[in-house]
Amino acid sequence: MSGELTEKILAGDMRTVARLIRDIDDHMPQAREILKELYPHTGKAYVIGITGSPGVGKSTLVDRMIQHLRGRGKTVGVLAVDPTSPFSGGAILGDRIRMQRHSTDEGVFIRSLATRGHFGGLTPSTRGAIAVLDAMGKDYVLVETVGVGQDEVEIVRAAHTTLIVLIPGMGDDIQAIKAGILEVGDVFVINKADREGADKTRQELMMMIEMGKERKSKGGWTPTIYKTEAVRNEGVAELMAGIEAHRDFLFKKDPAILTQFEMDRARMELLDLIKQDVIRTIMDYLEKTGQWEQYLEGLVHKKTDPYSISEMIVDRYLNQCKT
Repeated sequence: MSGELTEKILAGDMRTVARLIRDIDDHMPQAREILKELYPHTGKAYVIGITGSPGVGKSTLVDRMIQHLRGRGKTVGVLAVDPTSPFSGGAILGDRIRMQRHSTDEGVFIRSLATRGHFGGLTPSTRGAIAVLDAMGKDYVLVETVGVGQDEVEIVRAAHTTLIVLIPGMGDDIQAIKAGILEVGDVFVINKADREGADKTRQELMMMIEMGKERKSKGGWTPTIYKTEAVRNEGVAELMAGIEAHRDFLFKKDPAILTQFEMDRARMELLDLIKQDVIRTIMDYLEKTGQWEQYLEGLVHKKTDPYSISEMIVDRYLNQCKT
């Protein structure tokens, strides 16, 4: 049965793809089997991550990016990681209403994923969904992540090019960049650039990039800055050209750069999967045997401490969890 579904996905059947992404989001066991079959067919799509604080116009910008890519004849998959349930009709029908004009375009697939309490900008199922859209043949996959500030560094683990979207006058965002987001962004976008303070924001970003000389000394990409007014579709063509420049950097300048990028991405994907599987396996075992409640009671009554329990679980139970 999984082989039949795999063939439908490879053929671009949108209903089958939608059902599989739903199953991935719901952590259905059969979804993983299909992902195993799809994996050899992945690696062709170019993944762009779009992140930034709420209100900076990420969804409008994504809408314009879709429009631009479709104008070039490229197929596009969009994953919108949302803080609410994807079935509630919340943000995907509200903040992202502009995207829905592409919903009847067979060259565009749009899906919302719920964070379900997961922080860091990506959900545990996002990578699986990216792989599905890749395998179905999408040329580009755009991943718009939840706007939670500095925690969004996870997007860099899944995307070839990461866009950090800001708007003029957001001093807190510049402070966050000083704290580390600069290392995440490949391209910075000052959206709503018609507002007062756009030039000042650009200057502050340029100063931060200039201070990040360590990236240059390692032969890395120097982040670029673009000003856009997504509502008016201004500056988007220049931005897309900048994304292509970063793509050329990854794929053409030095094969070692792309190899290192793919190694880093594979390393983080595998580590994340191992952590998820180990935690789920241990928790299933502890809950089934009733030990989880016992450990919690011991902590509440101060009979032990969480550090000792954690060490004991790893030492004594990890190899017994599947027995």
